[in-house]
Amino acid sequence: MEFLELATWIAIGKIIVVDILLAGDNAVVIGMAVSKLRPELQKRAILWGTFGAIALRFLFATILMEALSLIPALHLIGGLVLLWISIHLLKGDEEDANIESKDSLRGAIITIIMADAMMSIDNVLGVVAAAGGHLEFVIVGMLITVPLLIFGSAIFAKVIERYPLILWAGGSLLGWVSGEMIVEDPLLIPYIDGYQLAIKIGAVLFVVVVALLIRKSRKKA
Repeated sequence: MEFLELATWIAIGKIIVVDILLAGDNAVVIGMAVSKLRPELQKRAILWGTFGAIALRFLFATILMEALSLIPALHLIGGLVLLWISIHLLKGDEEDANIESKDSLRGAIITIIMADAMMSIDNVLGVVAAAGGHLEFVIVGMLITVPLLIFGSAIFAKVIERYPLILWAGGSLLGWVSGEMIVEDPLLIPYIDGYQLAIKIGAVLFVVVVALLIRKSRKKA
């Protein structure tokens, strides 16, 4: 069965890594949204908010996959956007989330869902690219990743902070995924045949080198 093949689990593994790397702020949003609720209501808000967030991500992923099959050059555009996202991840920018906490269960759930929807576009793009056009991989990956992020994001953040090499490895993986997306563009395939591997490696090197240069320039400033 295809689902039991090693390549399938490698693809799902890529989806999980990419989603974890790109979803650091989402858990912060959830914490802020439920901070005014009673403890017993916080769990319900997180549970239903997570359910709604997963449903919206599935919807976004389905729409994006359909668009990729219909719109020329969208693979190229998506790959270039992922390159920028990869560099942004590695260059060390930290943006403070500013989410108003809610004192009602319904308000907190709506806030979680809407905030996650606004903040997860990059996640969806990265996950769809890593899935290589297989929606079932996206579904499995998200079902595993989103609950992990909701309930274990603090642990992931501490591990990445303690071992920054993990972040660089993940950023390099995201660069590779962006390269994979670029070489799959139907408009480019006739011109890059035989150079696909070089483009993927080049995408990784580009991400790492640019991020390092940005970090170096900031230290001098």
